[in-house]
Amino acid sequence: MSKKISFDPSLSRPSDRYKAWIDSLFIDHSIFRLVWTNFHIVIPNKVYRCNHPTPGRLRKLVQKYHIKTIINLRGKRDCGSDALSRQTAKELGITLHDMPFESRGAPHKDRILNLAQLYPRLDFPILIHCKSGADRAGLVSALIKLFENYTLEDAMGELSWKFGHFKQAKTGILDQFFVYYFQQTKGKIDFLKWLQQEYHEDILRKEFRHKKLFSFITDKILRRE
Repeated sequence: MSKKISFDPSLSRPSDRYKAWIDSLFIDHSIFRLVWTNFHIVIPNKVYRCNHPTPGRLRKLVQKYHIKTIINLRGKRDCGSDALSRQTAKELGITLHDMPFESRGAPHKDRILNLAQLYPRLDFPILIHCKSGADRAGLVSALIKLFENYTLEDAMGELSWKFGHFKQAKTGILDQFFVYYFQQTKGKIDFLKWLQQEYHEDILRKEFRHKKLFSFITDKILRRE
């Protein structure tokens, strides 16, 4: 088990900032995110997705794409990556919303409805990120496309192996969520109406099956969150 590095999350001292970087690079694995950004356009000039950005990359994204809002799908965390990104967002005047989602569980109805209520009020363009930018970022990108009246097929394209998402692993329950919606409605009922009236998380969890090999790869080798 990795040893926790203690630092003041306000990063008020240089030593705290140094410790936050060590924690981010080697405990939270952002050393890999220095070169692998997993950045993609969801909706041109409006919605973008990526893995947890380092401070330097966040500054470049804000400059290039004029990002006004960050949606943090990891939620508030006691780690170096979180502290560094919060400080950078504050320096840049970027609004940061914590909206934690799960990557291996049935999507929570209340969390999706909260996102649906918040989305129209956001200051665009927005940047969505989780840790790796593969699963939770894919789920929320797909949800946003449904909010924006894209087709279900187009929305589900946000959950793809090209982003590092594997539907054969435990994370495949996110794909199954949208399949579940289509099987019940054939696309003839509004998604949010179905979510409020017909969606049952416990049934989805009970029916979903994953392949252990793929789950081992994502959970133990890739160390996904």
